[in-house]
Amino acid sequence: MRTAVVTGGSRGIGRAISLELARAGARIVLTCREDLDRARATVAEIERAGGRAAALAMDVRRPEDVKALAERVGADFGGADILVNNAGVIKDALFPFMKEEDWDYVVDVDLKGAFRVTKALIRGMLHKSSGRIINVVSVSGISGHAGQANYSAAKGGLIAFTKALALEFAPRGITVNAVAPGLVDTEIIAHLKEEARREFIGRIPMARFGTPEEIAAVVGFLASEKASYVTGQVWRADGGMA
Repeated sequence: MRTAVVTGGSRGIGRAISLELARAGARIVLTCREDLDRARATVAEIERAGGRAAALAMDVRRPEDVKALAERVGADFGGADILVNNAGVIKDALFPFMKEEDWDYVVDVDLKGAFRVTKALIRGMLHKSSGRIINVVSVSGISGHAGQANYSAAKGGLIAFTKALALEFAPRGITVNAVAPGLVDTEIIAHLKEEARREFIGRIPMARFGTPEEIAAVVGFLASEKASYVTGQVWRADGGMA
């Protein structure tokens, strides 16, 4: 049984990814920063369906938390076979009004967090000469978005990180890819008023928001053996916004 680590795996896209990989037969280790009750509810759902899962509280900004995760995954599950770097935050503001601490916070979670977790878990994959790393990025990291200079920079950096690691690890049997969602119907956009929702939908050729399950299906493919010859790619799942 393969072990999949999903950061930010308790809700939204991360929860859908955890369920998708569990249905494919993986043992799931999902992390959350603080909402452990919701993470445990996702674990319970996986277990009711006959799967195996564990939830761990971890802040990707804290090296000691990441180290503890790697030690637990190595000791209890034989290391990670699949890593999904999904943990992310937004702190939107037009650039002249963006606070430096909000820039640092978003880059630390969305970009450096993926660096920390990948660094901590990659040694096990190298020993096995196999592995799948999937980074959840965003269309904002490809085309940018007004009011998201910090988020766009972090996700753009994560795309470049994906491509660099893909080149390094291809000879070792490890693939590294990214999935770039467009607008997905999760809690992140739940605050949008109806007028704003209509405006955003008007930019999407498919005329609707995506679902977490649609993003998870792409991650599931990239984590599977069917994607064994796919690496260094950014898979857009955006309803045609490209």
